[in-house]
Amino acid sequence: MKWKGWDHVWLDPETGAVRLHGSPAPLVDAIAPVIVSASRSTDIPALYGDWFIERLKRGYVTWKSPFDGRIVPISFINTRVFVFWSKNPRPFFSSLADLTRDGQQCLFLFTLNDYTREDLEPGIPSLEERIRTFSELSSLIGQGRLTWRFDPLLLSDSVTIDELLERIGSIGDQIARFTERLVISFIDIARYPRVQRNLAKCEHSGIREFSAVEMRQFASGLSQLNEDWGLEILACGEGSDLTEFGIAHGACISFDQLAREFSSDQYLMDFLLPPRESASRERRKRELKDPGQRGRCRCVVSKDIGCYSTCIHGCRYCYATSSSSRAEKNYRNYCEDKGRGIIHPGIIG
Repeated sequence: MKWKGWDHVWLDPETGAVRLHGSPAPLVDAIAPVIVSASRSTDIPALYGDWFIERLKRGYVTWKSPFDGRIVPISFINTRVFVFWSKNPRPFFSSLADLTRDGQQCLFLFTLNDYTREDLEPGIPSLEERIRTFSELSSLIGQGRLTWRFDPLLLSDSVTIDELLERIGSIGDQIARFTERLVISFIDIARYPRVQRNLAKCEHSGIREFSAVEMRQFASGLSQLNEDWGLEILACGEGSDLTEFGIAHGACISFDQLAREFSSDQYLMDFLLPPRESASRERRKRELKDPGQRGRCRCVVSKDIGCYSTCIHGCRYCYATSSSSRAEKNYRNYCEDKGRGIIHPGIIG
């Protein structure tokens, strides 16, 4: 947790209420972020929606640092936007309808890939069902608040550039009218030992990164596809310059999208571009860059509330799950506790 700019509040962990320091009840020091990410670390809408809704009612969660095990209380008192990341948000639809009706503001980043033949994402619904879910989610929240992510882009013995373009083209032809943004991300295997180990376990033939030449070849093909779609296409955390193909350096949690979609929220607007400051919009974007992400990531800072090794989708390339058995055990424990009426402040107790 590297960002130092969030407000701090004194929190009563029994009630979730924010108190004045010195109140009789035992209090804890909690951060109060404006933007909450739910979550880069696990699929909360698909698997932990009940936990999220219960903790939202309580007004706070706790987050356990994967680096030093420190427990960080997080109050929602200042939160203006929840950013959900999911490959299967359908189980969350009923809760989402309640959230939007109650005035909660949210964005969705929906990762919609097609690696069905390779069985790289064994724990998610069929491609056809996910495409239907995408269109229905768009109708719930609006196309401007729904981003299509194709992540990661990878090559293998069976997935050539032409094959990958055909698959992404088929999806795009069906969902482009339901969104305004496509974020792509090229797989990074060498940098992440956990990804290397997970891919080695699945014994799939020849999964590899793109070369610089292949990246440009793919970008050219994607640009041609986008002539029909008209989407804003962004490359996530990518160092190569693909702007000549209409692909900008991107941010999944975008300053511009937040400002456009929630312009009537003065508190959020003051956070994004504080009044009486001389900083330009571009300078403020740099100031709000999330220091907890990769150096090339341009996301606006947010506080993630997820937990590693809790997602049971079983994606072979995953960086957030150390082992499928550990994730399954954590999810099983969560379900057992939930069945007994126990919802912990963190995803896992």
